[in-house]
Amino acid sequence: MTWSLVTYTREGAEAVGVLHDDGTLVRLKRWTTMLDLLTEHPDLSTLDIDGPVAVHDELLAPLRWPRKVICAGVNYRKHVAEMGGEIPAEGWHPYFFLKAPTTSVIGPRDPIVIRQEDNYDWEAELAVIIGLPGKHISPERAGFHVAGYCVANDISARGRHRRQAVPADPFRYDWFSAKSMDGSLPLGPGITPSFWIKDCQDLRVRLWLNDQLQQDGSTSDMICPVAELVAAASDVVTLEPGDVIATGTPAGVGAGRGLFLRPGDVVRVTIDGLGTLENIVTEETP
Repeated sequence: MTWSLVTYTREGAEAVGVLHDDGTLVRLKRWTTMLDLLTEHPDLSTLDIDGPVAVHDELLAPLRWPRKVICAGVNYRKHVAEMGGEIPAEGWHPYFFLKAPTTSVIGPRDPIVIRQEDNYDWEAELAVIIGLPGKHISPERAGFHVAGYCVANDISARGRHRRQAVPADPFRYDWFSAKSMDGSLPLGPGITPSFWIKDCQDLRVRLWLNDQLQQDGSTSDMICPVAELVAAASDVVTLEPGDVIATGTPAGVGAGRGLFLRPGDVVRVTIDGLGTLENIVTEETP
């Protein structure tokens, strides 16, 4: 029986636990937060998962306070094509941007709050959770630094991405405004340890909008596989326990078809073996 690590609430208090496939939740009393657990115990294969059975009210984002959220852009071949781009014949290196780590993350059932005029879009993604810290990690060693995986949705404000009035062309794109909005990264439902995943490059990624399938891809379509992304990110920054690396999205986003999120929409994201996010879209109020 497989299991995942979750953060949950019970009568207003937060706790860390192990959620088994049969729905049984075991509390891990030793750690207050998931970040504490990953910092102290980055190798989840040796984690003692025994504990008292717990009752929970709701699941929160498994990692509420990631140290960094590093996102890979244009990392699926079919997504590049649908956005009108081409993969360079040679010399391509992973492209990264950042999301605000503590305010962008929301839970697997939390509402996605939007401003309609900013044209919010969906992006189903595989998220990598770092356990073992490292710098200048080789692709061959990258797997040792991955604690586990979870489901993510990189909500993007397409209407805020391109600025009209800029002093020079390099300032045309505003990645901060387009990607770091509050609540723009639904994450969860739990962290599935890496040893449960036979091949992270053979996972089906799907997203439904109001029960209509929009994205149906595979991590096999990645331009740069997970190991290369981890290695490339570690060449720029030191990776730390609790860092999140979102690995890009498959084809099927709304922007290419002029489709954007509206209040009342229900967005459901599933990655086989990792679970499901289901978030209702609401309008921001003053």
